[in-house]
Amino acid sequence: MKNISPLSLAFGLVAALIALPVGSVLANLFASGGGATIAHLAATILPETVVNTLLLCLYVGGGCILLGVGAAWLTTVLDFPGRRFFEWALVLPLAAPAYVLAYVYTDVLQFAGPLQGALREAFGWRYGDYWFPEVRSLGGAALMFIAVLYPYVYLLARTAFLERGGTLLEAARTLGLGPWRAFVRVSLPLARPAVVAGATLALMETLADYGTVAYFGVPTFTTGIYRAWFSLGDRLAAAQLAATLLGFVVLLLALERLARGRARFSEAAARRPAAVGRRLTGLRAVAAIIACCLPLFAGFLLPALLLLRLALLEGDAQFGTRFLTLAQNSFMLSGLTALLGVFIALLLAYGERLGGGWAARAAVRIAGLGYAVPGAVIAVGVLIPVTRLDHWLGEQWEAFSGVNPGLLLTGGVAALIYAYLVRFLGIALQTIGAGLARIRPSMDDAARSLGLGRGATLRRVHLPLLRGSLLTAGLLVFVDVMKELPATLVMRPFNFDTLATQTYMLAADERLAEASTAALAIVGVGLLPLFVLSRQIAQGRR
Repeated sequence: MKNISPLSLAFGLVAALIALPVGSVLANLFASGGGATIAHLAATILPETVVNTLLLCLYVGGGCILLGVGAAWLTTVLDFPGRRFFEWALVLPLAAPAYVLAYVYTDVLQFAGPLQGALREAFGWRYGDYWFPEVRSLGGAALMFIAVLYPYVYLLARTAFLERGGTLLEAARTLGLGPWRAFVRVSLPLARPAVVAGATLALMETLADYGTVAYFGVPTFTTGIYRAWFSLGDRLAAAQLAATLLGFVVLLLALERLARGRARFSEAAARRPAAVGRRLTGLRAVAAIIACCLPLFAGFLLPALLLLRLALLEGDAQFGTRFLTLAQNSFMLSGLTALLGVFIALLLAYGERLGGGWAARAAVRIAGLGYAVPGAVIAVGVLIPVTRLDHWLGEQWEAFSGVNPGLLLTGGVAALIYAYLVRFLGIALQTIGAGLARIRPSMDDAARSLGLGRGATLRRVHLPLLRGSLLTAGLLVFVDVMKELPATLVMRPFNFDTLATQTYMLAADERLAEASTAALAIVGVGLLPLFVLSRQIAQGRR
């Protein structure tokens, strides 16, 4: 114990707190007591749940790769009117959660919606006279996810096309390869690890979703966890389903690393960006513009316009004091989580920079794993130990005072913020770590030579240089907490709603007009970090 420093103890404590929810879920995997519920689910919906989850991953992964790689190739290698606009605008669908798109498109495409109504009026059709695809289906859910998650693949593939293989592309052209053959034989193999990484991020978001699949009535592991906990009242069965879902996530990460293999890229090739190729004209330019417009229109412009129409024309009866209360709750949770997340991430990243040893490295790695864990899994993992702690505290308090205080922590804001931190601390950690990596170690040496200690160096040297990274990290955490639905639904205090939960509950009751203002607020806040990212994309390309 003499060799363990206070800094190592602090890192170990943070790592233990972040790992506790996942550990509590895994600890219940082989526990007895939930067998009856699991047997009931296995006989009813579990086989369909497994098939739906696998098919959803297959559809979303393929669709995101197709859209993301295609858009990245068009805006990176070819030149056509509007290319500079599409370079940054194609990331805008990330601002809209998939469950918001599900509500909007259901309102438009359902039987009583304006589109089918216009078709019946135009052609004189009645019910049963025509076929129209059902939006509330597995395929419809996959399309919602593809529309908002393809930017993950687009961003990473675009970076790979820009930074890798510029020299090789020129060599391919001198050997007579056209743009298409050069893409298939040179650019795509070089970008494969980035494409797989982007698709993995999209699939993890798909597995973590609850609002979309629940609204469309598609059984997945996330809806199964919620049903086991609330409908069947079986905490242990919910934990076992959560552990199975966690296994899906681990399998995805393993497949991503396997696909990456031992691929490495030389710095010489990475330093030579790929030049924009020939300019497209005529029908080819029109085709490129349409190909870029479709995902942008379907994933952002049309849903935003439809929400705005609902809010302005039909109105929200709950807009006013109720909306302000929801916004206050959401901003309070998001703001507190962002502040705590940035503070903890800064301490962890700075401790690793100072050479905190194995404890610092382990804490950073464990803290970064939370983003890969679905919110429903984290919610179950937090509630199990917190509930047990609550019961123990209540027993101790009753033994001391003779009065049982009830649950002190369960169903409180503190437990919910703790779940958010476990889920999103990795985002802040990666952003701040990247900012610290850009600060040369020689600046630390210079500060020490001037007599500054570690704390003073952080305060007077690093913090001014990290303002942009700290702001970006806080903004990303803030937006993700605003959009988070599964953990909030499971863990929110009684009679405590946020914009996300209000949007879901109103949409589930088919009150889409009343849900429009809350959904617009979520999308509007989601645009903030994307404006920063879009500006960096535009400046970096020029």
